[in-house]
Amino acid sequence: MNKRHFTSLISQYFGKFANREFPFWLQKIINQSYVTLMGLNMSEFHKPSRYKSLNALFTRELREERKFSLDGEDFISPCDSYISETGTITEDYALQIKGMRYKCADFIGSEFSEEEKAIVADGTFINHYLSPKDYHRYHIPTNLKVLKTVHIPGKFYPVNIPSLKKRVNLFIENERVVILCEATNGKRFYIILVSALNVGVMQVSFEPLIQTNASITSPQTYIFEDMYLNKGDDFGCFEMGSTIILLTEKDMLDVKINAGDNVKFAQTIAKIKYKD
Repeated sequence: MNKRHFTSLISQYFGKFANREFPFWLQKIINQSYVTLMGLNMSEFHKPSRYKSLNALFTRELREERKFSLDGEDFISPCDSYISETGTITEDYALQIKGMRYKCADFIGSEFSEEEKAIVADGTFINHYLSPKDYHRYHIPTNLKVLKTVHIPGKFYPVNIPSLKKRVNLFIENERVVILCEATNGKRFYIILVSALNVGVMQVSFEPLIQTNASITSPQTYIFEDMYLNKGDDFGCFEMGSTIILLTEKDMLDVKINAGDNVKFAQTIAKIKYKD
């Protein structure tokens, strides 16, 4: 059996600290210090002192739901994030960051068939980087059907911009949850959750059997028949910041954002293409 990487152990120990509920006076100091240090905007959330642990603050929910377009053509951002890269998948390669590319088939993983991996040929990739100051929950970007999900254990390297620039195939080495979906126009795409240092858990609410940063050392596959999710549905969160990658079939999206943009969950970031 493969030994767990040291980054996994660091993340697990940090997770234990973040989940601990300290006495109110101390927890208040911890939470406020984090808010100040990271520059969190708490205007849509409860006061920092309301959260009983640092992890509760990390995974905070919105006090009021954000409104988003109900138009079926509008594809919304799944999270609050910085768009580190976006573009066209070329010869099965997408960009990790400018000048650093990775092979999509390797990123999607060996538990998917060659046919399943080939659907993104000449398609689109969008990289969402969630910093520690961001809202950490993620949502469904369009009405969809989940076909298959694979949890791939791995390392927990940082996914901030400096790390992306110096470590080749970082996305492929890190632990991830790969979700194959089908949109209402019949096109298929992947939502891929990528772990990072200090991300103790990636929650996937529609399949609670998925336990990330755990003791498993081989990929775990989950097949679904009637798993329909609606645009805007909350389907989990990162415990700390991390990355969500979207890989889509060719001619599925007309992307309306660029690398370097900051986006918010509920913001329309692309138009879904439908045949005339």
